[in-house]
Amino acid sequence: MDLGAAVPAFVVAVVVGVLFFLGYRYYSSYLARKVYALDPAFVTPAHEFNDGNDFVPTNKHVLFGHHFTSVAGAAPIVGPAIAVFWGWGPALTWIVLGTIFAAGVHDFGALAVSVRHKAKSIGTLAGEVINGRARRLFLVIIFFLLTLVNAVFAVVIGNLFVANPGAVIPIVVEIPLAIGLGVYIYRTRSSALLPSIAGVIVLYALILVGNAFPISLDGLAEALGVEQTRNVWVVLLFAYTWIASRIPVWVLLQPRDYINSHQLFIALAVIGLGVIVGMNTIQAPVVNDVPEGSPSFFPFLFITIACGAISGFHSLVSSGTTSKQLDKESDARYVGYMGAVGEGSLATGAVLAATAGVAASQADWDALYPDFATASGGAVGNFVDGVAVFANNLAIPLDLATIFAAVVVISFAATTMDTGVRLQRYVVQEIGELLGVKALSRNLTVATTIAVVIPLGMALIPGEGEAGYTFGVLWQLFGTTNQLTAGLALSVIAVWITRRGRNPLAALIPLAFLLVMTSWALIVNLRNFIEAEDWVLAPLDALIFVLAIWLIVEAGLALRSAYRERPVAPVGGFGTGEPDAVAKANPEVGDSTAGPTEGPAGRARR
Repeated sequence: MDLGAAVPAFVVAVVVGVLFFLGYRYYSSYLARKVYALDPAFVTPAHEFNDGNDFVPTNKHVLFGHHFTSVAGAAPIVGPAIAVFWGWGPALTWIVLGTIFAAGVHDFGALAVSVRHKAKSIGTLAGEVINGRARRLFLVIIFFLLTLVNAVFAVVIGNLFVANPGAVIPIVVEIPLAIGLGVYIYRTRSSALLPSIAGVIVLYALILVGNAFPISLDGLAEALGVEQTRNVWVVLLFAYTWIASRIPVWVLLQPRDYINSHQLFIALAVIGLGVIVGMNTIQAPVVNDVPEGSPSFFPFLFITIACGAISGFHSLVSSGTTSKQLDKESDARYVGYMGAVGEGSLATGAVLAATAGVAASQADWDALYPDFATASGGAVGNFVDGVAVFANNLAIPLDLATIFAAVVVISFAATTMDTGVRLQRYVVQEIGELLGVKALSRNLTVATTIAVVIPLGMALIPGEGEAGYTFGVLWQLFGTTNQLTAGLALSVIAVWITRRGRNPLAALIPLAFLLVMTSWALIVNLRNFIEAEDWVLAPLDALIFVLAIWLIVEAGLALRSAYRERPVAPVGGFGTGEPDAVAKANPEVGDSTAGPTEGPAGRARR
């Protein structure tokens, strides 16, 4: 159904931007006051357990940079660039509503709850808030999700290095640049803003160097007898992440993330100004008349766009690394909710790039999106080419503009890999603790090696074309696994809210929607895999479906129990979000693990 192609792209961007602003201004304020009841005097784990390595009190702007670039990666680019296959209208609708009412609640909530419980991971919190079975369920899902994410992002980055050798020098030099920035800030205790802006300037100046001296590893791959050059990059990437995930966060992770966070605003500015100057119009249909036999709009749109609307991976970052660095509890609103808005903005840019940037007419666009398989395979390339067109509108030469777009994608994906491997190490340690294996729970070298070797092996599995087996086949399970993770995180958040006498509907509504869409997609996929006699994906899909049903049962039982045991405050009543009244009426339901929030002891620890 071709409805209104050739809509000015800048009009769409402005409307979405206004909606995101209203969401942050009003809805996140409601969440902070009435649902999560943030307390700026609360002693955060970053102060309570400050070790200079993982627990480090961090300026909220710097932490926003780390959090956003850790959750962004390639997924908010790939998903939307694929989903426009069904039309840009449905894709943007889900991005906007998902960001404001689902991702904001989820990301913000996972951070707030984790901070209230000594920065414990969402998996551990599932055991404490729901029960031990939920913790084991979460560990299984998280381990598979992180393995898949780390493997696929390595493949994506490797392919981008092969296709854009001019991006190698900027990306590689950014590492020592970020380390220098981190050491400078740590030793001088100065603001990171100006040094990080200088770092971005240097990074983009290196695009000129990279364009003049492109680096290819084709010769090395040939000498080693490696069929695909991408695999050489994959090995180097995992060797790098092994080191990066072991060093303190302030040395590399935080400063590079802060540099990369500026890239978000620069990329969005390039997209926004580019569509205005170039007067680019959306050449895709609002709702596309897809070919017969294509995946249906419901439910697959809602698992194709995960990052950019709501993504379970974000709860792992919020509770895995970000909660260990939050300086003040009140900063959680800016870091958590605004991080979701930032990702939604990037997803919006991906939609515009894949509809207004890559095509001068609807016929051009139809040639890029003739079927779902082609849409999936060309998603990253369509984004890079689309952003390059917008940058070219600003008088940036097309070859440099293409490298700029590739640098943006690689930077986000590499940061997500850094955080993903660090999180996988935490998961391995948690599994070791659960099994009583000290070699896993306490030996960082062993845990990190396992966190690297398994996704490395998955990434190197041969497959047809650039996608390889992991991206081309196993990635079909990412959407359902990711959204199932989001559902489990939302169930933890909903139970936690309910037990404190506050209104849990903000978490329950997106939770119910996700579980319906995920279960629906799992059933449809299972039927398709069985019909295709795919005996790798079919059993994995069936296992994920069993986990989904398990989650629904556990969440339902926990919510029923939490509702029955909820505190009744003498003032305000259920849903008021007044923590003081609830705590006075029911002191036994307070956060016993939280630490003091008032009085001399609390102030002294700050």
